[in-house]
Amino acid sequence: MAIKIEKKIKGYNVVKPEDKAAPAPAPSPVKEAAPVAEVIQMHESLERPETLVGNTYKIKSPLFEHALYVTINDIVLNAGTQHEQRRPFELFINSKNMDHFQWIVALTRILSAVFRKGGDVTFIVEELKAVFDPRGGYFKAGGIYMPSIVAEIGGVIEQHMKSIGLIHDPEMSDATRQLIAEKRAAYENANAKPATKSAAAAVGAGSAGESQSASASTEASGFPPGATLCVKCNTQALVLMDGCQTCLNCGYSKCG
Repeated sequence: MAIKIEKKIKGYNVVKPEDKAAPAPAPSPVKEAAPVAEVIQMHESLERPETLVGNTYKIKSPLFEHALYVTINDIVLNAGTQHEQRRPFELFINSKNMDHFQWIVALTRILSAVFRKGGDVTFIVEELKAVFDPRGGYFKAGGIYMPSIVAEIGGVIEQHMKSIGLIHDPEMSDATRQLIAEKRAAYENANAKPATKSAAAAVGAGSAGESQSASASTEASGFPPGATLCVKCNTQALVLMDGCQTCLNCGYSKCG
């Protein structure tokens, strides 16, 4: 193929087939960026909304004459989105008992400040539950031992954090549940006292009412009357079976 040169040649290069530039690729269509949700994180500069949602818990301790009422208010972050979550924002404690007013106010202000700081605030639960009263603790409903009133406040905060999904209990395996059920049934069968015919004849309507009352009391605690305190779950559910202490609440056993 002949090419007519109409300009003066000033220089030349030999172009090899492999040196030929590849054709430029056609520009790909620009994709629109996917909308990104604005995720609001908890931090200390987050302003308090006009309205907060929360729960109030009652604490009735033998150490106090009057009950304590613990109110925990939550702030809802990213409302209406898939990132919606509740986080504790402030805490209040009210009671008719004014003897401990100073430390109660101090505790509520410190806890509220920690909540508003943001981050992982679940450590508060363990710190409060580790406080012991030098006068001794007490058992609350269900046979759970509380070493102090501060520890029960920590238990209330733990209960609230579980309800909003901030703390998750480790799930007990089906094998452990079955083992506890078998141990409990074996203990109840071993300690059941069969009634004789003479005793059954002597039992009247009044005795039947007492029996129902005793069974109701046992059901209220949830565990046998002779159970002792379990060192693992702090529940009065430890019984002696086959020469070994076994917990009917968490399955703990000194024999392994």
